[in-house]
Amino acid sequence: MAESLMDIKRRIASTKKTGQITSAMQMVSGAKLSQIEKNSIAYQQYTNKIREIVTHLAASQLIASARQKRTTKATTNGIAEQSVRHDISLSNLLVERPIKKTGYLVITSDRGLVGAYNSSILKAMVEMISQNHQSADEYAILAVGGTGADFFKARQMNLSYEYRGVSDVPSFNEVREIIKTAVAMYDSGVFDELYVCYNHHVNSLTAAFRAEKMLPITDLDVSEVTDKDQEYITEPSVDDALDAILPQYAESLIYGALLDSKTAEHSASMTAMKSATDNANNLISDLSIKYNRARQAQITTEITEIVGGAAALE
Repeated sequence: MAESLMDIKRRIASTKKTGQITSAMQMVSGAKLSQIEKNSIAYQQYTNKIREIVTHLAASQLIASARQKRTTKATTNGIAEQSVRHDISLSNLLVERPIKKTGYLVITSDRGLVGAYNSSILKAMVEMISQNHQSADEYAILAVGGTGADFFKARQMNLSYEYRGVSDVPSFNEVREIIKTAVAMYDSGVFDELYVCYNHHVNSLTAAFRAEKMLPITDLDVSEVTDKDQEYITEPSVDDALDAILPQYAESLIYGALLDSKTAEHSASMTAMKSATDNANNLISDLSIKYNRARQAQITTEITEIVGGAAALE
């Protein structure tokens, strides 16, 4: 019985230490979550502004493109349709080309203790690739985070690029290599479209998997331009300005997804550590009851032995 009591005491002490660690990790994750949420909100303002400028600059070209497409479709008598893109000088980032290969930039964490954060992303990626592609030649994976990179390597999936060690609150300069590499690979024709796949932060308890098409940039809506007559003064031309700004816009979209993903990661870590702390407290409570019962049984046995010994002397 004494050994049993000692074992229970050791388990209680060990669980208390574990609970202290998980509680501290919960507070750290909460602090990081608060910080990165502020950065995400501030960066969203920049993204909205650069989107407004890009949409305004590209409005005239997009309108001309739509008109020429309608004119081209109206051609008859066996005249072959002409591609609008050869007649309009738009940045390569706006050009939709035949899809021969798809790129997936998959964002996961470098470490565990984040609940189902990584498993939900990787499960969704496996399902997406198996449904949309027949062979590994049809896709390329760019893995940000060691968990995802190791997962795709172990399954011999087409991993073209990996990046590890993104900080908990990443700056744009820190992840510039990732962004530049992804845009350069698209621009050079390594793949014909790029999806950024990650967990979107909904709230502190919920995250939702997202696969957003980042390249080519197809989400510019001319109807968002309220004053189409207003013109920007550009030098030397609007097309040259677009060629300079569009890569920055594409980079801002990818960086925004990285911030969103890191926010979801910290939220998942905080939730997982809170759950671990609660489980530790519940286990300590159960072990304490077990210890008290065992101690009570031991005391009862000792009293019985004393009473029995006294009775024998009489």
